[in-house]
Amino acid sequence: MAKYEAKTKETDVDVIEFIEAVDSPKKREDAHRLLEIFEQTSGYEAKMWGPSIIGFGSYHYKYASGHEGDAPLVGFSPRKAKISLYFATGDTTREETLKRFGKYTTGKSCVYINKVDDIEVDVLKEMITQSIAFLQELYPNQ
Repeated sequence: MAKYEAKTKETDVDVIEFIEAVDSPKKREDAHRLLEIFEQTSGYEAKMWGPSIIGFGSYHYKYASGHEGDAPLVGFSPRKAKISLYFATGDTTREETLKRFGKYTTGKSCVYINKVDDIEVDVLKEMITQSIAFLQELYPNQ
């Protein structure tokens, strides 16, 4: 059986160059704001993961199925439709925290926002911190 190859890997693409290439001026502005918030809150330098995710920190996961890989602890992506925010899946505190977050929608592992002005930045910082703590507890020795 072929070993599964993760699509989303850390790359050497320059984060600022990636942000500057975003079409929408408002999304570019929001991406710069998010970059600052995520870097300051996480304490990690931003790195590109795959073609479009800006990630902070990393952890190595291994599932019971044997599937394993590396992923950013937290991150975001200024996509065309909405901005995707990436946090830990399985964190039971997330639902409670999201009640204070502002205007958003959720997917399987993402929280989607239209713009930074729609959310409570302090709650975003709380979610970044919670997510990192949750993953570092779940996957120690990183």
